[in-house]
Amino acid sequence: MNRIQIESVADYAIKPQRQASKSRRRKLSKQRQDGQMIPGPENFFLWYKEMSYRHTWVNPLIAMLVIIGCYLPNPTRSNWAHDFIFVAYPLEEKGPNGEQLYSKGLGDGKFLFFYTLFFTFTREFIMQRILYPLSQKLLPKSTRRNKATIARFLEQAYTAIYFAVFGPLGLYVMSQTPGLWFFNTTPYWSTHPNIIHTGIFKAYYLLQWSYWLQQAIVLVLMLEKPRKDFKELVIHHIVTVALITLSWRFHFTYIGLSVFITHDVSDFFLATSKVFNYIDSPITGPYFVVFIFSWVYLRHYHNLWILWSVFYELPYVGEYYLDWDEPHYKCGLAKLVISTLLSALQLVNIFWLYCVLRVAYRYVFKAELADVRSEDEGGEEDDDVGFDDDDTKTPTLEETPKIQLNGEALASPIDGQATGFGNHKPNGIHKRA
Repeated sequence: MNRIQIESVADYAIKPQRQASKSRRRKLSKQRQDGQMIPGPENFFLWYKEMSYRHTWVNPLIAMLVIIGCYLPNPTRSNWAHDFIFVAYPLEEKGPNGEQLYSKGLGDGKFLFFYTLFFTFTREFIMQRILYPLSQKLLPKSTRRNKATIARFLEQAYTAIYFAVFGPLGLYVMSQTPGLWFFNTTPYWSTHPNIIHTGIFKAYYLLQWSYWLQQAIVLVLMLEKPRKDFKELVIHHIVTVALITLSWRFHFTYIGLSVFITHDVSDFFLATSKVFNYIDSPITGPYFVVFIFSWVYLRHYHNLWILWSVFYELPYVGEYYLDWDEPHYKCGLAKLVISTLLSALQLVNIFWLYCVLRVAYRYVFKAELADVRSEDEGGEEDDDVGFDDDDTKTPTLEETPKIQLNGEALASPIDGQATGFGNHKPNGIHKRA
């Protein structure tokens, strides 16, 4: 009797996904063995499920193409699909330099939905089609077949690409926003409520929101291998999404912009330092020093300054009252909520700084450079919460968890929802016997 043996995949997919995968593979395997690839719709449906399982960027791409296809015949604001692709609520009035200004509304949810799909597509496509082949050239030969290391390389390289775009973009938006440059805190409160924005400011904020919603989906579905700091990561994502949502809803977007920048730029240095470590770059050590400086300067110095502003400027700069109809929300409740969320974020950052400094200590005194935040949920209790020590081991194929179909290795956890690879091929296609 044909059976599918699944070994050591608990860290890669939640139980319902594993059960669905089992059922699908059993059915497909039986048909292939018996030579009964059923003609008609059922065969197409099975083929599509297999293909979309391998190429996880296909479904979000199809959804986006449907929306774009509905927009192209009538590319105007009157088209229902317009607000999915472009920012909504333009105003007749112009900015001081003649730029188009925009307000807010529930219709902005369409934009969020579309670009959450967009970031789902770009993440999977870039990782599978661009970064995976690159990993086979850049990673040391001893780790090119280590699927855990490959997965970490892909995740961090994609993160570096994202923040390489949105870090500088955030600084540009700040430079174009009157009074905010360089992390000037007074306009956070003197300009409240921040309802009207330029097109680039609004697009930047909503795109960031979409990205973090997509990251939350990745976390919930466990599409990335859980790390030892998984609880801290969950707290970080909850606080981040809450800050973005509340700052947009209650018109505190100027402070939100500053918090974005401090984390985006430092995240770029974090991700690139990990990538350099995975590829054994000679600049890993010096670059790690640059990363530590950026982390302390942005995530602690500037964020503590922002937190100081919440306590000592929010109540005294501009009017201080609550009016739901006006709307005006700069009040004691806002001070409590903002300070609580920023303090929670700062505590998580302090925990990670502790991890970073432990790694720095090991590097200086023991000549070891491991990963800043562990990517492995398992391991011994006394393991450092830092770069994985297993990255220095030469793995064997037997050490990596496998999914077997009728006794034949079909895929590993990296082959599934997170990356779509199969048998170390980026397209995940397997030859039929």
